[in-house]
Amino acid sequence: MATNIERDAVDPLGGQVAVVTGAARGIGEAIALRLARMGAEVVLTARDSARLTQVKAAIEEQAGKAMVLPCDLTDAAAVAALGERVREQCGRCDILVNNAGVGVLRKPLIDLAVEEWDQMMDTNLRAPYLMIRALAPMMVAARSGHIINISSLAGKNVLLEGAAYSASKWGLNGLTYSVAEELRQHNVRVSVIAPGSVNTGFGAPGSTKDRSRMVQPNDVAQVVAMLVTQAPTSFVSEVLLRPTTKP
Repeated sequence: MATNIERDAVDPLGGQVAVVTGAARGIGEAIALRLARMGAEVVLTARDSARLTQVKAAIEEQAGKAMVLPCDLTDAAAVAALGERVREQCGRCDILVNNAGVGVLRKPLIDLAVEEWDQMMDTNLRAPYLMIRALAPMMVAARSGHIINISSLAGKNVLLEGAAYSASKWGLNGLTYSVAEELRQHNVRVSVIAPGSVNTGFGAPGSTKDRSRMVQPNDVAQVVAMLVTQAPTSFVSEVLLRPTTKP
């Protein structure tokens, strides 16, 4: 678990509430820790409540604020209930990071089970829609907010034996670009980050890539920190994040 969450000298996100999906590990954990360090109260959500509790403890050890709301993001009723709990307990949602994702790789599309297709589409594309639907109305009412979707360079390029995963991320990119246009009139900014190979447990089994050369979870968290502190007169709509040296 990441531990380098000493608080910033000035809390640029003080008083704000950030909801992070897939916050139990990897990129989501790193983002949650970084936003807490910046002064936000972070709502941690994923299915693994035990891991979420550990992330919450790490945040609180450094005088940060966090709450755990376990949720199956593929369940529309559960996501709607999560939105209501955020509204009731926090009264606001300033930042939403749709990070949760799954992938079945190294499998040709014709060999992919329908259940595997559905799992990827439900988690990678439908869940961000459900989360936006549940939480963006608070941003619209406040005329302020930032939604960040964590996509992938697989949503910009061909991915051999990963067609369904790639399709889910192409779809997430399209959702991001379009909802950004819908919400900007309400002063709500929507951005997408598309990382390349990230050093997490996610990815194709048996990979021989040098993990030390991959994008690190904290690298993605750094980009999130940049986006949510962007000057109010502009926003960065898309960030493509590649390793400096190919792994």
